[in-house]
Amino acid sequence: MCELRVFEALLPHLAGLVSVDAVERSPGVIRIVARARAAEGLCPRCGTASRRVHGHYERNLGDTAVGASAVVIRLRIRRFLCRKPECETVTFAEQIPGLTTPHARFSPVRLGAMRAIARALAGRAGARPAMLLGIPVNRMTLLRLLRKLPEPLLTAAPSVLGVDDFALKRGHVYGTVLLDMDSHRPVDLLPGRTAATFAAWLLEHPGTTVICRDRAGSYADGARTGAPNALQVADRFHLWHNLADVVDKSVRAHRVCLLSAPPPDRVAEDESPRPVESRTGFHDVTGQERLVTRLVERHAAVHGLLAEGESLNGISRRLDLTFRTVRRAALAHTADELVASIALLPSKLDEYKPYLTRRWNEGCRSAARLHEEIRSDGWNGSSRTVHRYVRILRGQTVVTPAPTPPPKPRRLAAWIMSHPDYLDADDAIRLKTVLDRCPELLELAAHVRDFAKMMTNLEGHRLDAWIASATAEHRLPELCSFARGLRHDHAAVTAGLTLSHSSGAVEGTVNKIKMLKRQMFGRANFDLLRIRVLHAL
Repeated sequence: MCELRVFEALLPHLAGLVSVDAVERSPGVIRIVARARAAEGLCPRCGTASRRVHGHYERNLGDTAVGASAVVIRLRIRRFLCRKPECETVTFAEQIPGLTTPHARFSPVRLGAMRAIARALAGRAGARPAMLLGIPVNRMTLLRLLRKLPEPLLTAAPSVLGVDDFALKRGHVYGTVLLDMDSHRPVDLLPGRTAATFAAWLLEHPGTTVICRDRAGSYADGARTGAPNALQVADRFHLWHNLADVVDKSVRAHRVCLLSAPPPDRVAEDESPRPVESRTGFHDVTGQERLVTRLVERHAAVHGLLAEGESLNGISRRLDLTFRTVRRAALAHTADELVASIALLPSKLDEYKPYLTRRWNEGCRSAARLHEEIRSDGWNGSSRTVHRYVRILRGQTVVTPAPTPPPKPRRLAAWIMSHPDYLDADDAIRLKTVLDRCPELLELAAHVRDFAKMMTNLEGHRLDAWIASATAEHRLPELCSFARGLRHDHAAVTAGLTLSHSSGAVEGTVNKIKMLKRQMFGRANFDLLRIRVLHAL
């Protein structure tokens, strides 16, 4: 009686179905010899009950694990004779309800566990922990179970639909994910990211009233074709991201304003003068005059050929330069913009320059000795870098300490895009110094903060006034282009700046899809990935 109770407690799904004749245990496997309790069987074709036994055979059935050991049930199966003469089935094997199905090698409990592992981890990643849990299974078996899963039934299209693309092979192959924005569950994955594919899905699944999307034109065209009455909502995150690109480009176009003229050097009258500055007047590029000269000449040559009507590819061939180099020179309005990029290049020695300048003024002229001194302070660079900097100081007894290096364009763009209350005190002062020196960047910062207020307060009715103000800034061509783009997508942008809908849940789903792709070790074929996304997420 005690053993029966233990059996019922460990394997309750077997207690009322089979009679156990023996239990055999070997390393890692428990074999249960059992037979059905029912006295008769039902014909699968005509449903007639029969007690006439034609023969027996043994069937091995994998079951759920017990104590991290695999369980195999060795069933004694009877074959019955059908009693109905007109039935085409002469003999049939008995099936134990809830335990066996035709041709199945696993119990329903074991199949449910393997399906759950396959949904969560797929093939090889699921087979490894399953082995430790006492469920030995091949990775290909898990993949076959995945492919046999039925598609989730979509009775009606979600009223609020989110759409975004994801990369199957970045830069080459893409797909589209559709999300129910109320439940945050994916409803379908589409191959490609074209307007025709998205429009065809919307026509097959009518009923969507709101479509949350990014700024991609293909999804806008597909939504207009497939659901012309649906309200399109441009996502605020993508609007802010597009504005951040505008700020970055504008700051790089005004890099000259980031460089402040340092105070004059105190040089004795009887000593050699400071090395000649670059022909553009920047102190920060002293010692790189040859590079500066080459940039200035390259800028003049590129713009001269542009004035003659030559294309960028033609200029690249004539000057024997790469296309990106020619385009960079063509986009620079003046040579100072190219030289400013050199002056803003970071150096590992920047934080040690004040110390080197002070030691030089104290009379230390040996570059090797200065190198040893800063090594004890944490410098791990080469001595050639120190020799190169000391070479600039040769011929002077007293050198004015180097000014604070200007902020990098990316850092300045981040300051402009940040809320003033969240800026560090020193960063706020440096930002104000640059904005006071450059009226174009000052106007840009004002427009960015005005757009941020409009976006956070959901004041979409102010969009037209902001666009008119931004397009009037002819000194900021990047901002003007961004504002004109908002005018072309006016209805969706206004809805995005007015309604509470956003594509945040879609972006999170795309991030989960990336995780699933990496987890499948290159087996992320579209059909298999689609099944995993629809069932696992």
